[in-house]
Amino acid sequence: MDKLKVSTAQFEHRSGDKKYNLSVINRLAEKASKEGSQVIAFHECSITGYTFARQLTKRQLLDLAEFIPGGESIEALTDIAKRHNIAVLAGLFEKDDADKIYKAYVCVDKNGLVAKYRKLHPFINPHITPGDSYCVFDLYGWKCGILICYDNNVIENVRATKLLGAQVIFMPHVTMCTPSTRPGAGFVEPSLWENREADPTSLRLEFDGMKGRDWLMKWLPARAYDNAIYAVFSNPIGMDDDQLKNGCSMIIDPFGDILAECRTFDDSFVTATLIPQKLIQAGGHRYIKARRPDLYRDIIGKEHRPEQRVVWLDANE
Repeated sequence: MDKLKVSTAQFEHRSGDKKYNLSVINRLAEKASKEGSQVIAFHECSITGYTFARQLTKRQLLDLAEFIPGGESIEALTDIAKRHNIAVLAGLFEKDDADKIYKAYVCVDKNGLVAKYRKLHPFINPHITPGDSYCVFDLYGWKCGILICYDNNVIENVRATKLLGAQVIFMPHVTMCTPSTRPGAGFVEPSLWENREADPTSLRLEFDGMKGRDWLMKWLPARAYDNAIYAVFSNPIGMDDDQLKNGCSMIIDPFGDILAECRTFDDSFVTATLIPQKLIQAGGHRYIKARRPDLYRDIIGKEHRPEQRVVWLDANE
């Protein structure tokens, strides 16, 4: 298995403006390809926008959503991948023939759709149907998985994707800077974003503190470390509807170390080279081999009724 050069991006999307968002995806994909990257990953709902969807009716969501692979956005991504010779991962709303709506994330290369994943734990709108399966696929000789945002907070999902063979897990998000019961959580004032050129320090303190990056560092490196995988985290920067997001798109290796991270307020990306040897050198590889599922098979698999509560969303209702 050869080394793999991967980029993760962040940008300020426009709600419902697929044409604009795809233009940014195209621009960043072109630049990444020219710098030698083989893959570039974008955030959750990077094609459509995200938080504004909490206010949409089912009809409005169906108008926004697309068939996959038959929709225009997959065609546009395929054209981008073909033109720049780079695999592209991006998110959008999907619909099917029964008018069910899903939160989808796709991988597209120059030949078209490589993989599609549906979010297992959607919450932004009650008309969205949860996905019902994991996703592992081949990309340049590597086994890759996808888990969207909240899916990564349920640790069983990451372990299951790893046990299905994933060596790299793409983790597209729209996260951080929202209220929670967690100490230090909360929205970041949009005026700080508007004043970012004159006062970058105040904005960076909010973005990097417990509202943002400090919280991310409590759990994201552990997902990579415990499962001996590369984690490719993507997150938007700037305004998402009426909420401000802090970017921090990054790539973490199987040792839990950050290889590259977006640290500007701009639409940007960072790139890292994934090295196969780390997958078996990391401690997580040994710990997975040492597992004793006979001890906890019946505990983990015990019947359970899922309950999912998103504090900031409940507070807005």
